[in-house]
Amino acid sequence: MESDLRRTGLAAGAVVAALSLACQKPAPPPPPPPEVYVTAVAQRDVPVYLELVGQAKGFQDVDIRARVEGYLEKVSFNEGTFVRQGDPLYEIDRKPLEATLAQAKADQATAEARLSKANNDVARYTPLVAKQAVSKQELDNALAEQDASRSQVEAGKAAVEKATLDLSYTRIASPINGLIGTTQVKAGNLVGRGESTLLTTVSQIDPMLFLVGVTEADYLRIARRAQSATTSKGPSSREGIELTLSDGTKYPQTGRVNTVERAVDPTTGTLGVELLFPNPQQILRPGQYGRVRILLDTKAGALLIPQRAVQELQNLYSVAILEGDKVAFRNVKVGQRVDSLWVIEEGLKPGEQVVVEGLQRIQDGMTVSAKPAPATPAANAAPAVVEVK
Repeated sequence: MESDLRRTGLAAGAVVAALSLACQKPAPPPPPPPEVYVTAVAQRDVPVYLELVGQAKGFQDVDIRARVEGYLEKVSFNEGTFVRQGDPLYEIDRKPLEATLAQAKADQATAEARLSKANNDVARYTPLVAKQAVSKQELDNALAEQDASRSQVEAGKAAVEKATLDLSYTRIASPINGLIGTTQVKAGNLVGRGESTLLTTVSQIDPMLFLVGVTEADYLRIARRAQSATTSKGPSSREGIELTLSDGTKYPQTGRVNTVERAVDPTTGTLGVELLFPNPQQILRPGQYGRVRILLDTKAGALLIPQRAVQELQNLYSVAILEGDKVAFRNVKVGQRVDSLWVIEEGLKPGEQVVVEGLQRIQDGMTVSAKPAPATPAANAAPAVVEVK
C-alpha cells in the first residue's frame, strides 16, 4: 500500500514538473545596439569676419533753410521724390524785398549825384585857389565832400548788392541731385524771423554712407589687415565689405572704408568709421539700420563639426566620439559659429567621427550602430566665421 502511494506521488510530481517546463518561455534576445548618425571632423580654412551694427546716412544731407524773412508763398515739389540740382523748391513773398531793393537803388543814385556835384566843385575850385580867387578852406571842404560822397556811393552799391542777394533768396532751389524729405512748413507760414527756419532736407543717396563704431582693438586689427593686404597685394579689409539689411537679406553691392574718425570717443571708447556703399537702385535710405561684415583674418586648418553634435552643460561642451563600435564622450573647447557648424579649438582631430543624431539614446562606452549622417548644404558651403559685437 505504501509503495503504491509512493509511486502515485512520484507520478504526480513528474506530471507537475513536465507542466512547469512546458509553460516556461525562452529568454528574449538582447536588444540591438542603438542607431546613431555620425560625421567626420572637417578641416578647412575659414575666413574670420568682424560684424558690426550701423546706420545709413546720405552721402550729402543738405538742410534747406530760409535765409530771409517773409511769408512762404509756394511749395514747388512733391515730398519724398527725387529732385535735380536747380529745381525750384520754395518761394517766399518778394514784395517787401523788392521795395527794399528799390530804396537801395534810389539811395545809390542820390549818393552818385552828390559825388558828381563834389567832383564838379573840386574841379572848379582847384584853378581858382591858384589864382587866389577862392580860399583854400573852400577847396578843402570840397575835397572832403568828394571823399564823403565817394564813400556814400560805395555804401549805396553794397546796399543794392545786399538787397539783390536777399531778393534772390526768396526763390529757393535744390543745391544737389537727391531725395527730398517732407516739408517742415506750409504755404502761408512766416519763415526766417530771427533764425534761418529749416524747410526740408535733401539727401544724395548714391552712394550712401554707413556709420559704425569699432573698438580700439578691432580698429587695430582692421588697420593691420589693411596694411598686410597692401604689402602682399592681397584682399584688403577696406574693400569687399558685406551689408545685411534689417529683413535679413544681403545687400547686392559691397562697400569699402571711406573715412575713419580722427580720435577715439572717450565716452564710448569707440572709433567712428564711415563705409561707402553704391546705391544705384536707391534701396538704401538715410536712417536705415543693418549689419556689416568686415574681413579680419583667415583661420587656416580650422576643425569644424555640426552644431547639433555639441552638447552644453554649465558652460562645458562635449561631443560623442565613435571609437570602433563604441562611443566615448569627450570635452572640447569651441570657437566661433559658422552657419550651422562650430569651430573646435581643442579636443578633436581631423577625420574623427562624431555623433550628430541619437545623442539622447547613448551613454559613454555603449556599443552603437553607426551610420553616416546625410550631408547638409551648410556643411558643404564655404563657411564664414562671424564675430558678433
